[in-house]
Amino acid sequence: MPEEELVELKFRLYDGSDIGPFRYSPASTVAMLKERIVAEWPKDKKIAPKGANDVKLINAGKLLENNKTVGQCRVPFGDLPKAVITMHVVVQPSVTKAKTEKVVDETPRKNFCSCSIL
Repeated sequence: MPEEELVELKFRLYDGSDIGPFRYSPASTVAMLKERIVAEWPKDKKIAPKGANDVKLINAGKLLENNKTVGQCRVPFGDLPKAVITMHVVVQPSVTKAKTEKVVDETPRKNFCSCSIL
């Protein structure tokens, strides 16, 4: 049985800088990649993820799901040998705060109608 070939990935950040490249097994999950990105995130960046849930990965125009493996996300471009795959990283903070603020801002409103006929 042939040895499993590792996939080389680098991650492009919002400012054009990169994290990596790193070599991963095709069985590695997207969630594992996100955890590595958070751990390797440059300290000098203004925008930084607080956790893996704040990171979104995009490959070939598709948002990658946490439960997918690297092998499933890999887009075959004629199966380029030893090519480094660039995935784009988007930091999107959790929206739980925004939802709670919206609920707090809602106040009961009185229903009344005002009509003017000229």
